[in-house]
Amino acid sequence: MAYNNKPKPDDRSDNVEKLQSMIHHTIENMEAAEESLDFTDSDTQRQQIQAKNERRRESIESFRSEIKDEANSNNNTQG
Repeated sequence: MAYNNKPKPDDRSDNVEKLQSMIHHTIENMEAAEESLDFTDSDTQRQQIQAKNERRRESIESFRSEIKDEANSNNNTQG
């Protein structure tokens, strides 16, 4: 039996929008986590939330870097 699996073409046309959406949702999650700090007495939970938000900040920086890369790539291919 022959399989006709072909990879999908690389469509990067909406990458910037997707990355911006991921940034937006990550910021919302960070804000919700910060609000939850007011409702916990557990130092362990507090440290976990703070550590997770730090990882989220790092992710946001990565997303922003990817957006810049996409913008540069789009400018190079259009010019």
